[in-house]
Formats: sequence, structure tokens, C-alpha cells
Amino acid sequence: MRGDQGGFSTRAIHAGYDPANEHGALTPPVHLTSTFAFDSAEAGGEMFAGTREGHFYSRISNPTTDLLERRLASLEGGEAAVATASGMGAITAVLWSFLQAGDEVITDQTLYGCTFAFMRDGLTRFGVTVRQVDMTDPRALAAAISDKTRIVYFETPANPNMRLVDIAAISRIARAAGAKVVVDNTYATPVLTRPLALGADIVVHSATKYLGGHGDLVGGIAIGGVEDMRRVRMVGVKDMTGAVMSPFTAFLVMRGLKTLSLRMARHGESALAVARWLETHPAVTGVFYPGLASFPQHALAARQMAHGGGMMAFELKGGHAAGVAMMNRLTLIRRAVSLGDAETLIQHPASMTHSTYTPQERAEAGIGEGLVRLSVGLEDVADILGDLETALEPERVAASA
Repeated sequence: MRGDQGGFSTRAIHAGYDPANEHGALTPPVHLTSTFAFDSAEAGGEMFAGTREGHFYSRISNPTTDLLERRLASLEGGEAAVATASGMGAITAVLWSFLQAGDEVITDQTLYGCTFAFMRDGLTRFGVTVRQVDMTDPRALAAAISDKTRIVYFETPANPNMRLVDIAAISRIARAAGAKVVVDNTYATPVLTRPLALGADIVVHSATKYLGGHGDLVGGIAIGGVEDMRRVRMVGVKDMTGAVMSPFTAFLVMRGLKTLSLRMARHGESALAVARWLETHPAVTGVFYPGLASFPQHALAARQMAHGGGMMAFELKGGHAAGVAMMNRLTLIRRAVSLGDAETLIQHPASMTHSTYTPQERAEAGIGEGLVRLSVGLEDVADILGDLETALEPERVAASA
């Protein structure tokens, strides 16, 4: 069997690489070179003209990042991919590749804080209209979409409140209007959800998170059709952002991919146990986790996701003050932004990742001032629960009084 065939985990480990082509090296080499020598002047000219395949400068392509791109395209079910320096590099490179003044983008109401800020403060400075609708109801998109809409953009699950968007339903509406659908699949990863198979045109990731999985890199990836990705590479990355992933970062992401399916299974198993425990705690007013039967969109989650994943959000009866006090009492769980690491991480979106929203904008997006986001790690789940129990004990007493 060839390495680019077989199941998900097989391709995550082998796709696109044959050790025989690299002196038998089991691990793909890191090509730490900025430029590449040509066999002839004619060959160099043909590569620059795009009539010959090959690497000529690492801002455009590099053998190590190329392997990562091919491997992730295989895992997401896409034709091609472009690796970038960060998740925001992937998002901005994609959007700058397909938008111009006078165009319109429609997004879901809830977005990662930096994505929201780029949409509101970045794109609009250059004559692009950005509109937000509640994409949990596809009819809202159908009513809002117009002949100026070029991109429909959303996350599912959404950061931080775990709202889901029906990818297939939204994609049908967007495609009928001639708009591209771009989905941020960072939370779910291709282990849980494959948006391209459900009708999306382009998938973006912060590879910093679950794809890398170890909290030791910053990177991004965009995946889609060959022509779309060529445009992202030559316009969005080469000309507009310069957001190039380093070969060593690509090496680290490929290391993470080898254990991605195993890690996601453990993240999901532990997160479900934590969510069920939190749901019964007297100090907790709400737990937002797709794997819970009580989650309002649980039926969509069961249809669209392999399991609930490792992310959740919850609120305490004491609101913001209680959430901050609880976080400050934790000893194992780390107070940190980012997610998808081996370590369990907790943060307060309103004052941290989503502080770019005004209070009114957060309210409209369903991001409560007391909402706490939890990325469940790979520690023993009994230890995670023990840390939460100790930290929540004063809140339990207060709630029971």
C-alpha cells in the first residue's frame, strides 16, 4: 500500500513521503534553505513563469512545507493546501486573495477575537463590506446574501461559545449565490469534521492548536481546490501578507499529525467526562459542549462531528467575579490562551481572546461576561476533575447557601 492511501492515521503518518527518495531517512528532512539552484537559466525562467514545477524560493514553496501541504490536503479531502506563518496568516491570505473594494463578506455572529477585529477594522478600511448574521439559522444567510457577496465565513464549533453551523445547509445557499464558503476548522480538526466534503470551498486552520498539538509552534494552513490554492499562494501569501511558514515549523506540525487521531480521541473522551461533571455542579449555570445530550445543537453535532472534541465553555452562578476567582485557585490547569495543547488550558474570553469586541458586540455574539473557555488536555481526567473540584468548592458553598 502506498503512503498516500489507506485510513486517516496511515495518511497522517505516511502521505506524500517515500524514505527511498531521501537516503532512507524515516523522518522527512527539514530543508533549511532560502533559495534553490537551477539546472539552467531556462529552467529558472520556466519556474518563475509557472510552466515548470519546482522550488525556486522558500517564500513561495519549500520541499518540507510542500510535504505538509500535501499531507493536510489529503486529511481534509482537498486538492491542495498552502501553509502559512499563523492561523491569522491563513485567514488573511485567503480573504485578500478573493476580495476587492466593493465586495461583501458575510460572517457568523461569533468569531475568534482577532478574526473579528480583522473583519471589522481591517477589511472595511479597504472598501469591503462585512455583515454578520446568525448562521445557526440558514434562513438568516438566505435573507442577507446578495450579488455582492463573495465570501461566506464561519467557525464551527465557534470560538468561544461552541455554537455550531450546519456546513452543508450554508454551503448550498452560498453556492447558489456564487459565493465561496470558508470554514475555520481549528476546533474540530479533520478528525471530527471535514467541511470540504460537506460543500465548503476552503478550510483554514490555526495549526498552532490541535494540528501541532504541543504548544511549541505558531502556524496556519488553508486547504481547497488547486486553482484556489494557487491564487492564495501567489496573491494572498506572496504579494499581500508574506505570511510564510518556516520549514522547521512544518516539520513540527508533521510530527503532531502523527498522533492527531489518538490525541483527539483522548481530548474528546476526557472533555465529555469533564462536561458531564460540570453539568451537575451546583455552582455552574450552563455548560456548552457539543457532546452533551443537553447541548441545544446536539443533533447537528452528531450529524457533523465524529465526537464532541476537546473544547467547551461554561458559566458560573457568580458570573465574571466567580469565574476569575475559580481560575485563580487552579493549580494543575493553566491560565493561558491558545488551545489544543497536551496541557489543560483555561481563559476568560471577555477579557482575553475576545476583548476586541465591545460589551454590546459580545452580547450580540452570545459571549457572556462570565463565560469561561476550557481546552481539555491529555492529563489523567481524574486529576483535571480534582483540580476543578477544589477550585469550585467555594463557589459550590456559595451557590448552596
